Amino acid sequence: MTRTATIRTDHDDAALVARAIAPDNTDEMETTVEDGTVVTQIERETTGGLHSTIDDYVINLEVAATVAQHANRPADAGTDTDTDHS
Repeated sequence: MTRTATIRTDHDDAALVARAIAPDNTDEMETTVEDGTVVTQIERETTGGLHSTIDDYVINLEVAATVAQHANRPADAGTDTDTDHS
């Protein structure tokens, strides 16, 4: 018997987030994008293995979402471009 989980998360750039996390997927995982939602299916043989994989995935997802958010920010957002301080 296998254990399964489906994790769905909405993102402004779901395709970018999915591409960022896909390389970390194991053979028991599949990530797709459906209407702006990242959908990841996870299958594991044990409950403990499923729990560990979900924990790792959520951390990777948080990092990917943060990077995607910063990647889509305008280059000058949050920076002071005025270097004349006279």
